[in-house]
Amino acid sequence: MTNLEHTPVMETEVIEFLSANKGTNFLDCTFGGGGHSKLILSATESNNLWAVDQDPDLYTRAVELNKEYGDRFHFSQINFQNIDSLGMTFDGILFDLGISSFQIDSQTRGFSFRFHSKLDMRMDNSQGITAHEFLEKASKEELTQAVRDYGEERFWKRVVSAIAKQRGTDVLLYADSFADMLKKTIPHLPYTRIHPATKTFQGIRIAINDELNSLKMAIEKAFDLLNDHGRLVVISFHSLEDRIVKNFFKKISDQILANNDNRDPGAKLLTKKPMVPSEKEQKNNPRSRSAKLRAIEKFNYGK
Repeated sequence: MTNLEHTPVMETEVIEFLSANKGTNFLDCTFGGGGHSKLILSATESNNLWAVDQDPDLYTRAVELNKEYGDRFHFSQINFQNIDSLGMTFDGILFDLGISSFQIDSQTRGFSFRFHSKLDMRMDNSQGITAHEFLEKASKEELTQAVRDYGEERFWKRVVSAIAKQRGTDVLLYADSFADMLKKTIPHLPYTRIHPATKTFQGIRIAINDELNSLKMAIEKAFDLLNDHGRLVVISFHSLEDRIVKNFFKKISDQILANNDNRDPGAKLLTKKPMVPSEKEQKNNPRSRSAKLRAIEKFNYGK
């Protein structure tokens, strides 16, 4: 559980848009397996990095980075919507959204339908309800929101109906059995490469972790925590996340200044359209295929 060697998404783009080669203070809001944190710390020996993650299982990974980088690395186990509690401002802030490779590959957390594990899916498995509890107790409206809206599953009616029929059985208790149920419920589409359970798993994970509301709060706080000319970089993996980031960046960059003497902070879009991984990266790292990177630079006018 201490291996930190995994491939972070869009390495070159992250360093470029964060300006991480200038030797300043950075914040990694999604520590995960530590890939991007190591990347930023390695960009220059004068870089200092603060990293946060709500997953308690990742503490041991943070300890490994602390051994390697000493007091240049700082870790806090908190939800990224609470980053204002750090009491710091930064020259670059990164979000790599979604779940980490280590969470996907865990045989005990229930994120992956490849394993016979309890259907948990909590980012912080010390609090909140599990995915199994959600499936057993959620109303039809809550299930619909998770599967149709968050998962963007085309056959959501069939899925919601199948879940209701399986309540009280072991089918909803384990990740692999739930995935098998979804495979039988959702028609096979020959033109798609994704597993039939993928979108429903995504939607339920988003629902039980309240990921979209947390993201809305976190990116607003992150922008506030940027120093003048600080940069905010967000990598998203599905349309709902990307839409939140796109709309917030547009709102901030489009601000009309009321007067020249009392100007609010403004920003410049560094990516008019989202950056996507190169074909080579997508081939070498299939999990990067749906990644989209957006970046913005903050300006404190009149200060």
